[in-house]
Amino acid sequence: MPRTKMPIAILGATGAVGQRMIQLLANHPWFEIAALTGSDRTIGRPYGELVRWVLDDAPPPEIARMIVRPSEHVADVALALSALPTDAATAIEPLWAERVAVCSNASTYRMTPDVPLLIPEVNPEHLALIERQRAERGWRGCLITNPNCSTIGIVMALKPLHSAFGITTVHAATLQAISGAGYPGVASLDILDNIVPNIANGGEEAKIETEPLKLLGEVADGRVREAQIGISAQVTRVPVIDGHTALLSIGFERKPSVEAALAALAGFRAPAQVRELPSAPELPVIVRGESDRPQPRRDRDAGKGMSASVGRVRPCNLLDLRMVVLSHNTIRGAAGGALLNAELLVAAGVVA
Repeated sequence: MPRTKMPIAILGATGAVGQRMIQLLANHPWFEIAALTGSDRTIGRPYGELVRWVLDDAPPPEIARMIVRPSEHVADVALALSALPTDAATAIEPLWAERVAVCSNASTYRMTPDVPLLIPEVNPEHLALIERQRAERGWRGCLITNPNCSTIGIVMALKPLHSAFGITTVHAATLQAISGAGYPGVASLDILDNIVPNIANGGEEAKIETEPLKLLGEVADGRVREAQIGISAQVTRVPVIDGHTALLSIGFERKPSVEAALAALAGFRAPAQVRELPSAPELPVIVRGESDRPQPRRDRDAGKGMSASVGRVRPCNLLDLRMVVLSHNTIRGAAGGALLNAELLVAAGVVA
């Protein structure tokens, strides 16, 4: 734990994820916001005058008074949380990473070989990639990423099962909340009384099919040896505000009983170092025993929005087991995931 609060920047602070980062950093025990960046139309103005705040509470007064600066101007901070859109992140995040530790929510560099794709409860050992990253790129800072907003909940549920029984096959069908599209997001005439069976022209499905392989892989000699799992995904956008639901069917090397799978899920704990982080949930996975849970409205805020809820674990007629997984897409799946990664960087001594 740092003796004094560390200054942190938020890149892309005016969007929905940037706003959630500001909300989560209010009264944070380790960090304080020192800089906010935005697009050309926002720079040079007080944050509170230009932001269209979409969360329930207002931004803190000291944040509302902050002047938004260009994202290209690297601030004198130790850490940055990036909520930049993918196109902007491509050029700006490496610029900051030359001397600042950047925790990115963007998809741009997730699958880059020397960039850790991180869920602290799942693969904290992947921080070892930073040594290679700094050596090859000549950076004093670093760049790490959190996964896609659906991938993160899915992998939190898969991790204890893969460790115990070896997963070979996953079929995932998602029901994804409209907040995942940002603000203003999906047009009301497209989503009301409707389900949209495509997100990002198939790009969302590709992320769910590839990112878990890196997350569940093993690090050796500065590289990730990806897990050998076949994954097929279908995604939908549904008229729910927050909370992504995934319906999983899973095949195993060693088929577990329902009872054994439930025990593995309920017994899953983060490594000791991760459990002590301020934003870490007490339980990474919460098992629901009811026949109709998890549900977005009832379960998305489990663990202050940082836990994945799992229910309806039962036999599958085609594979071995099936289940329902729910996680909060803008907290665990975006802003909270990046913040937890930043906390791990400090706890692991990568940032001092």
